[in-house]
Amino acid sequence: MSSTTRDSATVATVGATRVPLRLPTASATFVVGIAGYLGVNLSPYMIIAVQAGLGADVLTASWLVTGALLLTALTGLAVAPLCAGRSRRTVARAGLGVAVVGFGLAAVVPALLLPGLLLGGVGAGGAVAASGAAIAAFRNPDRVAGFYGLANRGIITVVLAVVPLIGLAPIDVFGSMAVFSLVALALVMWLPGAPAAPVHAAAAAGAAVPLEVPPTGTLRTAAKPSRGVTVAGFTLLLVFALWAASEDSLWAMVGVMGADQSGLTAEGLGIALSGATAGGLLASIGLMIVGDRLGRGIPLVVLLVLGGILKIVQGTVTDPTMFVVVFILWNTVYALAFAFFISTSAALDADGRWSGPLLATYLVGSALTPVIGANLVAGLGYEGFTITLAIASFVLAVPAGVIGLLSRKLERQAAAEVPA
Repeated sequence: MSSTTRDSATVATVGATRVPLRLPTASATFVVGIAGYLGVNLSPYMIIAVQAGLGADVLTASWLVTGALLLTALTGLAVAPLCAGRSRRTVARAGLGVAVVGFGLAAVVPALLLPGLLLGGVGAGGAVAASGAAIAAFRNPDRVAGFYGLANRGIITVVLAVVPLIGLAPIDVFGSMAVFSLVALALVMWLPGAPAAPVHAAAAAGAAVPLEVPPTGTLRTAAKPSRGVTVAGFTLLLVFALWAASEDSLWAMVGVMGADQSGLTAEGLGIALSGATAGGLLASIGLMIVGDRLGRGIPLVVLLVLGGILKIVQGTVTDPTMFVVVFILWNTVYALAFAFFISTSAALDADGRWSGPLLATYLVGSALTPVIGANLVAGLGYEGFTITLAIASFVLAVPAGVIGLLSRKLERQAAAEVPA
């Protein structure tokens, strides 16, 4: 076969190499991801455990837990390129193994609580990157993102309820994290690999690899991403980090803001947080049902603008009941936007070049939000604080929408190239 024929027969595609969502691969992908994000969700319990284990004050314990989360984020970003190739399962196994050892040491060896905590944070980064990249291996990224959100919120709700019943000492909190990481480690064997990795390896071998094109079909490979897709991917990571910082700043300050502004009680805050979880679950179920029928560009623009409007309203509400209602609505919109960001990154590349680092990027944006939120409130007041966050949402809606449209365009082009 001539080189010209070979080149024309080889069609780069985004969607043809993806796999359907099945229970083993879905379970592995979602549980590994939840294990990587466990520190984020259990951070209030981790702070209490660090205080008890080290005798530290709340500020010191908070900074130590923040340090562990930043290590998770930085590690995830560092190993994300490996997860877009043949090393995805290796990274997941290594990361979860390190997490088991680190959190295990923090649980049972008091003298090693701090190094164990930090080591566990590093290991979790490998799980975050591997799971994020694996999400891109599935067909219909929008529906998969909905399933991921449902699994994440459902499992975390159970974990958040069970851990305090066991206790909040280091052996309880960090022991639970070590056990969960061990369960995720056992599931890594079903983690979907990078579809294009064998293709890229074969391409490196050049003419030594025979190439046969079936007469009834077209050989499909994953080509090197175009410059436009690469720029879109990096832009998406930046947009997502800034969006995460703005969203989690409001989340971090909602308790204080609600109490000062509307007289929200501790019981009311509990209702708000529970309602927010329920709203997120409903959003995930809705996305699972709708799938990709609405596209991504327009939904992202609408959701970010709507979220910005709700932030402004949140900063002006003085009635505690309305404060809770607006907060639940905002968090529901947030959950939907989060899922669309995930599906957009997954649609840009089936190997997970962008969905891998995306979840780690979120941690970078959100890790310091308590400090960011407190400083913005101190300088601008609550209304100025929420208006600032809303402006960020309005500005970020533009590039997010453009990249969402691009990801959908890539999928359509891939679908058009699939032979009947």
